[in-house]
Amino acid sequence: MLRVRTIWDSPWPARGVRVLLAGVFVASGCLKLADPSALAVTVKALGLAPGWAATPLSALLAGLEVLAGLGLLLRLRWSLPVITGLLLFFIAILAYALDMGLDIDCGCFGPDEPEARAFHGLWSALWRDLGLLAGAAYLFAWNRGHGVEGRGLGSVLSGFHVKPREKEECAQ
Repeated sequence: MLRVRTIWDSPWPARGVRVLLAGVFVASGCLKLADPSALAVTVKALGLAPGWAATPLSALLAGLEVLAGLGLLLRLRWSLPVITGLLLFFIAILAYALDMGLDIDCGCFGPDEPEARAFHGLWSALWRDLGLLAGAAYLFAWNRGHGVEGRGLGSVLSGFHVKPREKEECAQ
C-alpha cells in the first residue's frame, strides 16, 4: 500500500499521462487537419452532419483536438475538460456505430490509420478511447487530490512578456 501511495504522491505518472493524452490529441488532430475530407466521409457515414457541413465540421473538430492537446501540454485549465468532453463524444459515436452494426473506419487518426487497415472495425477504437478516458479521469483525480489548478492563458503568455528596460539602463 505504501508503494501505491508513493506513486500517487509523485508528479511523474500524472505528467506522463498528461503528455500522452496531449500527444494523442495533437497527433490525431494534425493528421485530420491534413485531410479533413477523409474524416468527412466518416461523419457522413455516421449521419452526424449533412453533406455540406461534414468537411467544415471535420476541420473544426480536428482543430479543437490540436488546441486542446496543446492546452493540456501547457496545463491550461480548460483543456482537460475539453479533452474529456471530446472523449465522451467519441465514445458515444463509436457505441452508436457499433449498435448500428457499421463496419467503417473511425477516422480517429486520419485516412491511413494502421489500426483501421489491420482490424477494420470500431471495437479497438472504443477500447482505446476508454483507456484515454481513464487517463483523463486519473488526471482529474490527481489534480484535485494535489490541489493543482490549470493556468489561464494570460499566465502562459505573460511568461513570454519581455519587460522594458528601466529608464536609466536605456539612457546609458
